[in-house]
Formats: sequence, structure tokens, C-alpha cells
Amino acid sequence: MHEPVLRAVPDEPVLRPVPRAPQPDHGAAGDPLMRDLVGAALRRIRLEQGRTLRDVADAAQVSLPYLSEIERGRKEPSSEVLAAIHRALGLRLIDLLDCLHLEMAPVAPAPMAAPGPAASRSFGGPQALMLAA
Repeated sequence: MHEPVLRAVPDEPVLRPVPRAPQPDHGAAGDPLMRDLVGAALRRIRLEQGRTLRDVADAAQVSLPYLSEIERGRKEPSSEVLAAIHRALGLRLIDLLDCLHLEMAPVAPAPMAAPGPAASRSFGGPQALMLAA
């Protein structure tokens, strides 16, 4: 026969760490990775359209789990898969890139250096103008 095993019961409840949601991966410079930005933009657009993962996955002819991983930044889609997804959402590639640009662009322009010897040596001096579309 087996003898009963007695174990001490702690007075306090055992606390186990709560798993945290995965944090977006960042490159060496601290910038978010492209897959995180693309995935977040696709998910935001899909939700704004009131569409389900299944609906978009079917329209893009990709598996639902794969689309979910793309949206969560876990997978980096090929250009062909990305094209199928943005078309399924009724977007052009430029529309998706514009969403990424708006998300990454600072709200306020960066302060320009005061004209002086350092400014005149870089980028052609105060007469240089940089435009972004």
C-alpha cells in the first residue's frame, strides 16, 4: 500500500507571472520593424471597414491564421501576398504606404538649425530645401 504524502500548504497564494502581450520588435535604432507597421495598418483598415479576418483572408486567398499572424507582426508577407491583401481591402499599394507614412511622420516638423557656420556647411546651407511627397 501507498503511504499518504503530506505537503505543506503555503499561507499565501502562489503568484504566477501573468504573460504579457508581445511587444513590437524594434530594430537597432529603436524604430519599429516594417512587419509591425504593415500588420497594424492592415488590421486598422480592416476593422475600419467592419470586415472579419475570414472575409479578407478569403478575398485575398490566404489562410486565416496566416493573415492573423501578418496583422500581429509575427510574419512578414511577400510582395505577392501583400498585394493580394491590400487589393482584398480595396486599396492601392500607395494607399497602404501613405498610411504607414502618416503613422511614422512626426506631427510637428523637426526644428531647423539656426543659420550659421555649421548650417552653411551641411546640405548646401540655408538655401537648401527638402520636400517630401
